[in-house]
Amino acid sequence: MANDKFPITRLSAIVGTASANSEERTRAFEALVSAYWMPVYKYIRLKWNKQSEDARDLTQAFFAEAIEKNFFSRYDASKAKFRTYLRTCLDGFIANENKSAARIKRGGAATIYSLDFDDAEEQLKVSAPPSQSSIEDYFEKEWARSVFALALDAFRASMSDTGRGVHLKLFERYVIDVEDDKPKTSYKALASEFDISTTDVTNYLSVARREFRRIVLTKLRELTVTEEEFRREARALLGVDVR
Repeated sequence: MANDKFPITRLSAIVGTASANSEERTRAFEALVSAYWMPVYKYIRLKWNKQSEDARDLTQAFFAEAIEKNFFSRYDASKAKFRTYLRTCLDGFIANENKSAARIKRGGAATIYSLDFDDAEEQLKVSAPPSQSSIEDYFEKEWARSVFALALDAFRASMSDTGRGVHLKLFERYVIDVEDDKPKTSYKALASEFDISTTDVTNYLSVARREFRRIVLTKLRELTVTEEEFRREARALLGVDVR
């Protein structure tokens, strides 16, 4: 679900969900679902101990109800982070579904978005499950992971569209494809590999880092309401103070 055309006059997708313009509301919900569906799905699987098929249905149903009842328009940034508010809404929704005699039957939820649940399941298989006492921290980390994944997709498209393929490959080799138990490839080795100078490696990586940072901040502006909230999230995600 691409949301790069989100209107410049309404950068916050959270604010956009209350727009009088139906197209803007649609783009706003798409932006929020893109960022939150995987953390929501994993949270349902682990916190509420749901089987995969049930969690898929509940994820779709939660966002469908959020759209229908406009959950997100009631968010108050002065009281909590948006993902804390969303998680509270989600817990209430699942609790109600568990109590309801007419709760969703497997395979019965309407599919409103095409979501890669198989990929989410593969990620769950290769990672150690969190304890119930740390499930909220897990949700926070999954949200950060989701934001970075969205930003990386947009970054790759931006670099390719602007003819900076070498910049992209260098960034992937030096920043993305890094194994924790191995030292980073040196600038000299990268220069030899890409047949460019070490100065070019330095300059290209600097350009790529700036572009990636810009895209991450753009995504964060979509997912926050106030300037204070945006700066707080930027500091948490990137470790920098944004002016």
